[in-house]
Amino acid sequence: MSGYCVVQSCFRRFQIPDIGSNKLWAFTLHIGKLKNDCCSAFCTSCWQRRKTKEKSSLHESIAHDLGVAIVTGRHQPGDILNTEIESSEQLSVSRSAYREAVRILTAKGLVESRQRTGTIVLPITRWAMLDPDVMAWMFEGGASASVLEGLFEMRLIIEPSMARLAAMRRTLDHIADMRRSLQAMERFTLATDEGQAANRRFYSIIVQATGNPPLINLGNSLGTFVLWYTEFQGSSGTKPRDTIPEHWELFDSIAAGMPEQASIAMEKLIRANQADFEERQGSRS
Repeated sequence: MSGYCVVQSCFRRFQIPDIGSNKLWAFTLHIGKLKNDCCSAFCTSCWQRRKTKEKSSLHESIAHDLGVAIVTGRHQPGDILNTEIESSEQLSVSRSAYREAVRILTAKGLVESRQRTGTIVLPITRWAMLDPDVMAWMFEGGASASVLEGLFEMRLIIEPSMARLAAMRRTLDHIADMRRSLQAMERFTLATDEGQAANRRFYSIIVQATGNPPLINLGNSLGTFVLWYTEFQGSSGTKPRDTIPEHWELFDSIAAGMPEQASIAMEKLIRANQADFEERQGSRS
């Protein structure tokens, strides 16, 4: 058995982290303060609140319906929406409620108000696509294959580097939390809500383990895609591909403090998810 395989066996069987090769303890105090940070858009508790939250106001409900209509193509880029007076009358709502809904969509890059023209729908390149609401609207209305493919490409550019940093800077707590998440994924499988929640938790730990605040912020946004894609898989009516072996390979590389192997393992995992998506798209056509 190779030295790397021995290390993998030790991590898996005896749960002993290797701290000699990458000066883990030098990072522990610096990274430790991140442990209890909320993982923003995709931690399990935040996800459950987002998933079950009632629409808290009329203008949010209007923004939701208009947002879904825009991201699903019912309103095309360049289209001019009805005026505030016309729309408020059609929807039987106050002008102030409709105006506030348009402000929400404007902040997310979906529309723009122009003098003497009105409210115009903007092209997809202007959308805040990693905004949790925009992502939710896209999946709710039927995720576009081209958009998902673009998001997979972006993940392949960014996330292998995140895994590399996580392998350099992970703490004992990160390793233990990742292991528990993977064990939960194995126990419940990715076809269940519990398994999907464990998957999101596993990803969030890797993001936090990078110890890079700007990258953590970006990782939280990318986590929105992971969150909605796992939900999309679960609601598609077919069993998701089993990527547990790829997750364990990624865990072993990060836990062993092997940056290059971690980068390769993350790319392998993303490509497995991408292949699963392409197979699902093929079965529908």
